[in-house]
Amino acid sequence: MSDMAEEKQIASAWFRQLRGEIVAAFEGLEDSHDSGPFSDMAPGRFEVTETRREAPDGGDAGGGLMSVMRGGRVFEKVGVNVSTVYGELGPEAQAAMAARKGLPGMKDDPRFWASGISLVAHMQNPHCPAVHMNTRMFWTPHGWWFGGGSDLNPCIEYAEDTAHFHATQKAHLDPHGTDQYPRLKDWADEYFYIPHRKRARGVGGIFMDDRCSGDWQADFALTRDIGRAFLPAYLPLVEKRRVQPCDAADKDVQLIHRGLYAEYNLVYDRGTKFGLATGHDANAVLMSLPPMAKWV
Repeated sequence: MSDMAEEKQIASAWFRQLRGEIVAAFEGLEDSHDSGPFSDMAPGRFEVTETRREAPDGGDAGGGLMSVMRGGRVFEKVGVNVSTVYGELGPEAQAAMAARKGLPGMKDDPRFWASGISLVAHMQNPHCPAVHMNTRMFWTPHGWWFGGGSDLNPCIEYAEDTAHFHATQKAHLDPHGTDQYPRLKDWADEYFYIPHRKRARGVGGIFMDDRCSGDWQADFALTRDIGRAFLPAYLPLVEKRRVQPCDAADKDVQLIHRGLYAEYNLVYDRGTKFGLATGHDANAVLMSLPPMAKWV
C-alpha cells in the first residue's frame, strides 16, 4: 500500500481547520455571556502550547497544538487538541493493533501515522452539559482507518437537549445512508458504557472506529460530517443553559458526575491508552480530565 501522502495532508489540514472553527466559537461564547450566575467572571481565552511526540531515538515524530481554556465564564476547563504523529509502534501497540484489526506482519513493518482532533469541555454551570468530540485518521503500511464521534455528558439531564443533540447528528449522517446514524448511535452506547458502574457515561451520541470501506473519499466525507455536526449540535444547548441559576447542590451533582468521566477515561478509553503507549505528550493526552471531581 502507498503511503497516501496527499490524503494524509488533506486529512491533517481538515482537523486543524475544524480546531480553528471550534476555538473561535467557544471564545465567542465567552465574550457574549453577559448574564447568569458566572457573568461577573472575565471571559476565558485559550492558552495554546505546541506538543511533541517523543520518539525512542530522539528524532522527529510529529506533534500538534494543545489549546486549553480554564476558568472562563462558560467553560471551567475545555481542551481542543490537534496532532499529527508518526513513527514506529512499540511491541505493546503492535500487539493491540494486530489483535483488534487482525493485521498480519505488524512486527515486520510497524510504521504508523495518525492525525486527529480531540475535544473535551467541562462547564461552569452544572446545567450546561459536558461534551466530548474527536475525529481521526490512522495509517499503517497494512491499511488506513478513520474514527471518531461525539457524545453528550450532562450531569443534570434535559430530555429536549438530548433530543436536539441526537437529531443534529442524524441530520448530518443521513446523507451517507440512513443506516449510519442508528449504527453509530448503538456503537456509542456500547463504547461509552462503564462496566464497573453498570451505566452509561452520559446520554450518548455517535461513535465509529476502524472505518475503512475501501473508498477513502467516502470515509473521509463521513468523518468530516461527524466533525461538522458538533457545533450545531452543542452550541444551542450551552446558549440555553448557561444563564440558568444554580446552587451548591447542583454543583455537588456536577462534581460527582465528573467522577464517572474520570473513571472512564483512565480505565477504558482506547485513545488515552494509545496516546500514552506511543509517547505522545502526557498533558495533552490527559487534557480530558475534569479540573475538579468528587466521589461519594
